[in-house]
Amino acid sequence: MTAAKTPTAPMAPADLYRHSLRLLLDKDIDGWVALCDENVVFEFPFAPEGFPARLEGRAAVAEYMRGYPDHVDFREILSMEIHQTTNPETIVAEWRGAGRIVAIDAPYDMPYVAVVTVSNGRITHYRDYWNPAAIPGSADNAKFFPDAR
Repeated sequence: MTAAKTPTAPMAPADLYRHSLRLLLDKDIDGWVALCDENVVFEFPFAPEGFPARLEGRAAVAEYMRGYPDHVDFREILSMEIHQTTNPETIVAEWRGAGRIVAIDAPYDMPYVAVVTVSNGRITHYRDYWNPAAIPGSADNAKFFPDAR
């Protein structure tokens, strides 16, 4: 006889976000996308021309992230601070990630601020204030992220 499985409670938003970054470090893009709700909305307020400003749905996020490890070899989190908002489902994460830009084997060191809402253990809204135009030495970021268009 098999013991009944005890349902596990969804992760708190801060824990889910930390877990999502671990998945990125592990290059587990499928696992990362699986943390998103089917109807997730991603927004990129600083998206330069040629980059999407908004993604709607898990499939769109999966397509956007598909080649991420081929473009950025994300290796470490240099700093991390997570702030709880008055909405218990929403956090603000300030962090800095580092690695390599694969196409030119150049350093990648980027500060991020993300406003993330989680419901029922899934990311439902993600507003990402990263700036692709801040990639060092690049006036044409599309050559580093050809799948972004």
